Amino acid sequence: QVQLVESGGGLVQAGGSLRLSCAASGRTFSSYTMGWFRQAPGKEREFAGAITWSGDNARYADSVKGRFTISRDNAKNLVYLQMNSLKPEDTAVYYCAASLSASVSYRPDNSAAYNNWGQGTQVTVSS
Repeated sequence: QVQLVESGGGLVQAGGSLRLSCAASGRTFSSYTMGWFRQAPGKEREFAGAITWSGDNARYADSVKGRFTISRDNAKNLVYLQMNSLKPEDTAVYYCAASLSASVSYRPDNSAAYNNWGQGTQVTVSS
């Protein structure tokens, strides 16, 4: 088990950037695939992206591809979500999540495969 704490959310104008961080506790952090999900008001939680345990492969939802970048630092137990060219429709609570399931290698967007979640951080993009 890992405990996850997100930070870095806030209010930004459209076209701006934010970098979210997710700090993990636990010595096995480097074993986990890490995902970022988001939930807008009145909508279901949706996948934003995920990164493999080694950091050598990241996958993204079409809605954020080319604008968001996930990275991780296993030495520091941190994973990041760099968000550029933000749009008002990116407004949501952003969650990081951790998974040991092999299924996320081909279905990284399956939230049920992630059994460790942070509390979320609010991102608001104004037009």
